[in-house]
Formats: sequence, C-alpha cells, structure tokens
Amino acid sequence: MKMANVYHLDLSRSMLKGAALALLPGDPFRVPKIAAQIEARSGEKAVELAWKREYRSFLGTLAGEKVLVTSTGIGGPSTSIAVEELAKLGVRIFLRVGTAGAIQPGMNIGDLVVTTASVRLDGASTHYAPIEYPAVSHPEVLIALIDAARRHEREGISTHVGITASSDTFYAGEERTDGFSHYLLRRLRGLTEEMKRLHVLNFEMESATLLTMCAALGLKGGVITGVVNRRRKKEEKITPERLRAGEENVIRVALTAAERLLALRKKE
Repeated sequence: MKMANVYHLDLSRSMLKGAALALLPGDPFRVPKIAAQIEARSGEKAVELAWKREYRSFLGTLAGEKVLVTSTGIGGPSTSIAVEELAKLGVRIFLRVGTAGAIQPGMNIGDLVVTTASVRLDGASTHYAPIEYPAVSHPEVLIALIDAARRHEREGISTHVGITASSDTFYAGEERTDGFSHYLLRRLRGLTEEMKRLHVLNFEMESATLLTMCAALGLKGGVITGVVNRRRKKEEKITPERLRAGEENVIRVALTAAERLLALRKKE
C-alpha cells in the first residue's frame, strides 16, 4: 500500500529512507548547494525528492546515513509546517542552516553565529509554548556545532556563539526604516540598540519558532547562520558576494556538525 505524502512538503516516510536528521535552509535555491556538498563528502549522488511551494527537498548520504535537506521558506509560520510534517515522517534532529544580519561590533561578513537561544520576537512559537518558555538549542546539537566551528577555524572561519533575535518581519521587526512607509511603531524604535545592549549577536527570522517547537515537542534543534550583512548606522546592502561568503562557510560547518550528530546517533 502506497503511503500518503504529507500535504505541504509532498514527502512520504518511505521517500526519506530512515533519515532522522534534516538540514533546514530557508531558501529553496540553497538546497541543491547543500546537497552538492553532501555529494562531495560522501561520493554518493543526492536525489531531489520534491519541490512544492517554498519546500524543496533533497535526500543524500552523510557519514553512512541518509540525511534530508529541506527548505523552510522565510519566517516562523512556514518553518512550523516543515518541522511538523518532517517530524511526522520520522525526523528527530533539525539543524537550521541560514543567513543573518550581525548587530555587534567585531562581527564580519562570512562570520558564523551558533545560536544558544533565541529572543522570541515571533508569533508562531506562541502556538507551541507560552512566551515565558525558552527557545533554546538542544545541548547535543549546540555542542556539535561549536565543535565543528572550532575544527574549521584553521580555514579562517570565525564563529560567534550566543543569543539570536528572531523576528516575524524583515523590515519593521528588525527595525529597518527602508520599507515602504519608512515608519516604525514606537515599540520597535530602538530595538537594535536594545538587543545590542543585551548582548544579542544577530537578527534572523526562523530560530525562535524552530527552537521552541523542538524543545516543546521533544525533538533536537540547533541553528547556525552565516553573516551576510552588518547592522550599523548605515545599513549594508546584501550583495551576491556577501551572500556567497556567508553561505559557503555555514554549509561547511553545518555538514561537519551533522556528521558528528549522526555518529552519536549510531551509538545510541
């Protein structure tokens, strides 16, 4: 009997072939880039499984185990759908591989951020746990990411470990004034400076939802992002060159972390 596919991702449990770890970029066009790097490490071809709406999926082999790469789209609502449907198919480890804007001095384009926890500036996560509930990385995933980052330091990749601010919106929610109206609600003015003073490292849009869901549902979640712009007095443009630098570094380190997590899973 053919197993039904989950509605949004258009995947079935049999298609995943036992994959328990998923790498989650936001951008569907980053999925084949990650898949290509998995192929380079394993020597086995990664196969595209589905592409429906913002959700694009490839299946590959890493450290002798099947791994999934699925895009989540932008923001918490679409991320929540990806996590829900992948968990139904047997995925238990979720590793976000994304990009972010740095807000602390001393952070540069191409640097990486390993998220210990997220400031919940989103709304989707409140559908899984009250706002007082922390959005924290799973210890195993966090340690694997930090260890992988240290192993890649010799390649000139700098990594920062700390708290991320995760917002529902790219413009207003990250205090950008270059939106259509150039207007921000009073409660959002000064947000970047407040986050800086609270030692938050970066802004992005998915980690709060992912980490809250994983903690609340008994799954293992973690987040690593590449810096593609720096939030200074003058907003930096996200150029193709900056995006490429952030993407290449974050993919390399994320795959090394995934290999460690898969090795740990074999011992369980």
